[in-house]
Amino acid sequence: MRLHTFFILVLFLFATSCTHTTTVQKTPETSRDGNGAYATKKYRNLFLESGHTQQEIDAKIAAAYQQLFHGDSATQTLYFPVGQNAAGPLAYILDVNNNDIRSEGMSYGMMIAVQLDKKEEFNALWNYALSYSYINKPEHPCEGYFAWSLKRDGTPNSETPASDGEEYFITALYFASARWGNGEGIYNYKAWADKILTTIRHHPEKTGQVMGKTETVGPMMSEERKMILFVPNGPPNGGGRGFSDPSYHLPHFYELWARWGPEADRSFWAAAADTSRNYFVKAAHPVTGLAPDYGHFDGRPVVVSWNKNSKNFAYDSWRTAMNWSVDWVWWQKDPRQQQLSNRIQSFFYSQGIKTYGSVYTLDGQAVNASQAQGLVATNAAASLAATHPAAKEFSEALWNQPVPSSFGGRYYSGLLHMMCLLHCSGQFRIYEPK
Repeated sequence: MRLHTFFILVLFLFATSCTHTTTVQKTPETSRDGNGAYATKKYRNLFLESGHTQQEIDAKIAAAYQQLFHGDSATQTLYFPVGQNAAGPLAYILDVNNNDIRSEGMSYGMMIAVQLDKKEEFNALWNYALSYSYINKPEHPCEGYFAWSLKRDGTPNSETPASDGEEYFITALYFASARWGNGEGIYNYKAWADKILTTIRHHPEKTGQVMGKTETVGPMMSEERKMILFVPNGPPNGGGRGFSDPSYHLPHFYELWARWGPEADRSFWAAAADTSRNYFVKAAHPVTGLAPDYGHFDGRPVVVSWNKNSKNFAYDSWRTAMNWSVDWVWWQKDPRQQQLSNRIQSFFYSQGIKTYGSVYTLDGQAVNASQAQGLVATNAAASLAATHPAAKEFSEALWNQPVPSSFGGRYYSGLLHMMCLLHCSGQFRIYEPK
């Protein structure tokens, strides 16, 4: 029996043994705050557990940040200062491969900056996002959202939003409020977090012209399902509003919003956190643990014309295991997340920890056999929840890989690499607004 076949058999037996555990009642909680880092204020440091010193860990994080934010403009950095306006300095995060500025990257850049106490960089990114990406025209169907893609001169490639950008903007702003206090105008971080959070649930149905095309735009959340949508534009209950994206589900953020956001919506966000935890189990394959790029509301993979990998475990999907694992670290409300991490790590271990690919069918057939640094990073973050025997090998793979610098991988893999270094070192933390 070939080694690959043996591992697939092991995976099948492991999944079979867990069939009943995915439907059992959750373990008792000490309080509504769970048993994770939110309650205990203690964060796992996987690198310290593996024998690296805190000095080595701090140096690695500092070097990665220096390269990605202040390195060589041609080969290293993603962060580009571009002068200033009346509100202060401006800067953007560049998707190098596509030569555009994305709400995803801007919000990730802000989150990295607030985690590392880089207020100057945070403010410059936030100022740019509000100055160029934020739609503030009352007659515009996307009013209150951020255009998901801009040219490098700040003009839009698209004025419609992508839900993951708003989610990270909100939480980064709440953390900024906690770390630095609230300033005036655009730097009243909590007021802006509350405003965007209210918008993503309560955005009115508006139809009008968006770059020469008639668009109908509504909330980013399905009110009935208490679930994040792929996008808020399209026909009601159709198009991008007719399905979700498993990697957009961030229950660890929703729990915070249920405590810090506008009071009238707090019960909604608590319910959304529970919805997302259940959705992870529905979307992830019961043997491999792989989730699709896009998922129907019941977790089944979605097929669309514009993304040939929408039904596969692909580039969006890399983040899903990171999300459920961080939720486990922060809240420890759903032990099924440990089972999910064990499954996905078992699968990738069977593929060879140094040789697994980057895109797969959900049942584990390779579509792109080339390994990607971003997936190495998120598989390391899965070790935060995993009890798999090889969990340490996955975190060490992140430790040992260089900071992404290739043309194709510098942006997406670079941001995931940076965030997962913070996650795995226990330095991606909750900061509670005052």
